Amino acid sequence: MKKLLLVGVIALCTVTMLFSAGTQESQGDQSLQKVLDKGEFVLGLDDSFPPMGYRNEDNEIVGFDIDLAKEVTDRMGVELILQPIDWNAKEQELNTGNIDCIWNGFTITEERKEMINFTEAYVNNAQVAVVKSDSPYYSLFDLEGKKVGIQAGSSAAEAVYSDEEFSSSLDEVVEVKDNLTALMDLEIGGVDAVVLDLFVANDNIHRSGKDFRIIEETLTNEEYGVGFRKNDNALRDEVQKILEEMAADGTMAEISTAWFDGDITVIGK
Repeated sequence: MKKLLLVGVIALCTVTMLFSAGTQESQGDQSLQKVLDKGEFVLGLDDSFPPMGYRNEDNEIVGFDIDLAKEVTDRMGVELILQPIDWNAKEQELNTGNIDCIWNGFTITEERKEMINFTEAYVNNAQVAVVKSDSPYYSLFDLEGKKVGIQAGSSAAEAVYSDEEFSSSLDEVVEVKDNLTALMDLEIGGVDAVVLDLFVANDNIHRSGKDFRIIEETLTNEEYGVGFRKNDNALRDEVQKILEEMAADGTMAEISTAWFDGDITVIGK
């Protein structure tokens, strides 16, 4: 009797598991539908990363990536929610469901592609070193034995640490929370150089008027993409489709020109 009961329980569990698996399979990827149902698209960003995404004088989050995302969500018919996050924990924020995507000067790397479902690149970028204008440093070689600041968890950090010859030549790599803090350290002499994204470097120098310059030699050439959870293909594909439409109808070029006085985007080119 006990054996018959055990067989019955096993059979019932098997049927339940098969039904559950079949239901999940029939439902498919619900990532896009969930965003449409809730009417909100939550974008995770570092809110101190000008000109891609940052707070203006009125404490509003603005930027090139923000304007792109606003256009995408308008076309999707959902509200854009801007969620500042700790950039050093961005993958955790994404995978725990606190945000729907990472979209804020997010560099595509082979390592990140193992954990992140990226769109195709929409702009090209580079990692560069910023120094004081009156400093004697004109190449990366000149920074040997010097202190270099970077944002923790950033693509700049990856660029520095992955170049063993360069990183081992430095006296110290100083990790800070964000690029603005690193540049403040440069201004007061706490570090000799800061490695960061070319866009951010150019924007900071032009807007702040600080006496900085960029070393022409780059550490790496990179691309920006929008990052989603690994299995969120439907949501990723919808954003990719809309970006391609924006490139085709000239909207992306208009947004780029408003921020950079020219079209820096690469989709459809």
